[in-house]
Amino acid sequence: MTRLRALLAAPLFLLPACATTPAAQESAVQESAASGGPTRTVTLPQAQDPYFVDAAAALAQRAPEGRARNVILFIGDGMGVATVTATRIYAGQRNGGDGESYDLMMDQAPHSAFSRTYSHDFQTPDSAATATAMTTGVKTNSGVLGVVSAATLGDCAAGQANAIPTLFELAEAQGLSTGIVSTARITHATPASTYAHSAHRDWENDAVAAATGGGDCVDIARQLVEWPAGDGFEIALGGGRANFLPNTIADPEAASIMGQRRDGRDLTAEWAARPDHAFVWNAEQFAATDFASPTRVLGLFSPSHMAYELQRAQDPAGEPSLAEMTRAAITRLSQDQDGYVLMIEAGRIDHGHHEGRAQLALGDAVAMDDAIRVALEMTNREDTLIIATADHSHTLTISGYARRNNPITGLSADEDSPHAGALDGKPYTTLGYANGPGAVFAGEGPAARERPDASSVDTSDPLYRVQALVPLMSETHGGEDVPVFAWGPGAEAFAGTIEQQVIFHAMAHALGFRFR
Repeated sequence: MTRLRALLAAPLFLLPACATTPAAQESAVQESAASGGPTRTVTLPQAQDPYFVDAAAALAQRAPEGRARNVILFIGDGMGVATVTATRIYAGQRNGGDGESYDLMMDQAPHSAFSRTYSHDFQTPDSAATATAMTTGVKTNSGVLGVVSAATLGDCAAGQANAIPTLFELAEAQGLSTGIVSTARITHATPASTYAHSAHRDWENDAVAAATGGGDCVDIARQLVEWPAGDGFEIALGGGRANFLPNTIADPEAASIMGQRRDGRDLTAEWAARPDHAFVWNAEQFAATDFASPTRVLGLFSPSHMAYELQRAQDPAGEPSLAEMTRAAITRLSQDQDGYVLMIEAGRIDHGHHEGRAQLALGDAVAMDDAIRVALEMTNREDTLIIATADHSHTLTISGYARRNNPITGLSADEDSPHAGALDGKPYTTLGYANGPGAVFAGEGPAARERPDASSVDTSDPLYRVQALVPLMSETHGGEDVPVFAWGPGAEAFAGTIEQQVIFHAMAHALGFRFR
């Protein structure tokens, strides 16, 4: 954090156009008048990074012209192409219609592209590196947050020496409002990429950091509460209370769950003790909060990740939906006439896939699409750039020869189809995974190698674990390109195939940032 604080405080970190030569100043004023907003010339430490340079050049070739006052970035964690297609069919069938021809809100975006998700060191990436690409404009190593690739995983000092500003920190420095929403822990990789600078994504609290070599670094939960950028987040909603509570305090929702911090600090109390700050932790408190007020809200609705959407009603304390949190965040941030930057993550799509429970993943993908609908209804296409994408994919497949309107969570074909069974004579589901916990382990005896008969179980149960090929305890990410959907000013930048860090440059350019 030391280097980043210095960068944020340095007088040359942000150079307004009026501080340049008179000719440059005049040019900037003309650009401002023509584009409807100020041009913000910024000196960045990552501006010489090859990934940053290449992405900036790629965006320049696309020459997007639109200017945005607000930017909203939706990230469906693990939402690859197969997930989008399966979600479309699932949502359409759930609504009683034809799933194959159904249109999600994402399907209706006027601009779209494919994003290459590899990280600096991995062909198939993780969420930390991919989210960092979108928030800082560079590719970095898997497992690290808010640092360039010179920082190696687990090296605290190297992480501190190679911290780089995020778009959210640039926005705060220019007086814009900022917010983050996630159904995962708010300290988890994707939301943390907006504010954290860490050589390890797992350093979410000080106890874990100390146990894994990061004891000299500020943990991610502290980085959120102590964030030095501008006047800090206006709103942050998600899960992960345990990372903010000391290990001497029981969670307010579950007495059997203790906080995780060993430093004795209650970061939720520290947040709430500040003027015009509030902390909420359940659905009742969320519903009672006036998000149209100037209060800065930290909402943590679970000790760890929030509930899957298909199981949310079972939560004893109640949790707001992703769409409800999206509405609250936009309501709060819209008070700022200078504009805002907001990230909204459907974090549990990824977790459903890792568990091999495809329907849980699809339920959360539908929830994200519902949140996109809310965002489109609450904003103007003339001044708000909305992007919906994924950080990476998963190994989900849609296969077989299922008939039209066949349930997407069901067997691949009905009993009249010649393709209903595999060579072992047993049916299989349309959805499958290349690897994961749904595979058959090669144990002792012939029976251990036999594929279960899917006709004997309810494959429509959200907890059904879809069959997989390679046996693993947790299904893995996929390395293929992921879709990008965009609406509003600057959305024309999204066409064809782009490097993932171009998303940062498109958002920054739409907000009027220019880098050197």
